[in-house]
This record gives sequence, C-alpha cells and structure tokens, in this order.
Amino acid sequence: MDEAAERHNAKMKKIKAARDRMMADKTDEKGLIVVHTGKGKGKSSSAFGMVMRCVGWGIPAAVVQFVKGDWETGEKRVIEERFPEVRLFVAGEGFTWETQDRDRDIAAARRGWDIAKEQIRDTRNGFVLLDEINIALRYDYLDIDEVVTFLLEEKPPMTHVVLTGRNAKPELIEAADLVTEMDLVKHPFRDGIKAQKGVEF
Repeated sequence: MDEAAERHNAKMKKIKAARDRMMADKTDEKGLIVVHTGKGKGKSSSAFGMVMRCVGWGIPAAVVQFVKGDWETGEKRVIEERFPEVRLFVAGEGFTWETQDRDRDIAAARRGWDIAKEQIRDTRNGFVLLDEINIALRYDYLDIDEVVTFLLEEKPPMTHVVLTGRNAKPELIEAADLVTEMDLVKHPFRDGIKAQKGVEF
C-alpha cells in the first residue's frame, strides 16, 4: 500500500470513529416538521421524492396541494396512475396572479387547510405533504399562528409533515425540526426558456 493510500485509510478510520461516537446517543425518534423553502427550484420535487420513499417503506402518505390547482404535473400523474395508496388532494385554484381574486384564494386555502388538518390527525398517515402552503401563509390566506400551533400541539407524535414553498415565515422556521433553503444560482427562465416538462413540472 502506498503512502497516499495509508494516509487516506488512517483519515477514514478517524472519521468513522468520530461518526460512531456522534451516532451513539442519537436514538430518539419523532415525527418531524420539515420545511423546504427558498427561491431555488426543487422544493416540491424533493418533497415528492420523500413521498416515494414512504411508498417504498410502506408508510401511508397523503398530499395536499395548495395553489397549483388543476395544473397537470408529472408527480400528480404518477401518484394518480401508479400509487393510488397515496391520497392526493388538490385544494388550490391556480397561482394567485392567475385567479386575481383574494376572497377565492382565501377560501381555497381554508379548504386545503381543513383537509390538511384531517390528514395530519389521521394516525394511519405517517407522512403528510403540504405542497406550496408557504405561499398561502405568505399572503396571509391562512393564519401562521394557527398553523404553527396546530403542528406543535395536535400533530400525532410520529407523523412527519413537510411544508413547501418560498418565503417560509419565521414562525414556521422556528417551529420546524428540519429546514432546507433552496438557493437560486441560475435559471433558464432568464434566458427565455419556459418551464420544461419532467424537470419543473
């Protein structure tokens, strides 16, 4: 074995020992509150990937889509056609700049939130995705204090809830167990490229 390989092996042994020490006391389990936010793409895509993980493990999952409405997406198609065990609810009526009706948007968000609470309370669900709820919260279609209080006080202890959408409110970030912010570095839209099927929807 050459000197570089020996140094590498010694370094990996130290890393493994440190990792084993770190993992020794990580034994608790709980249902997590997860937030995917930020201006970058991939918030919903990542969350739907988590839904597929649940399917793989046989964990019952539900999805409540705020905002997107009847917009046809790949994730919606694959769930409806191939994974009927995942309950999918479309609560929105389209992006706010399309509806241009605040009262309708508020009513749609409230309907979605009522469905979300029902799905979260249902202890058969191990995972509930609230897709684009952060947009409804950003525009105050839903009350942030009500949402956070519900998640902290009424969510079953082992149920995971993922909330997506840009501009997550500070109260939600504070309440969450795991927060990921997707950063926008470059986007083809700036070069005149429209949203691409299979990549963005």
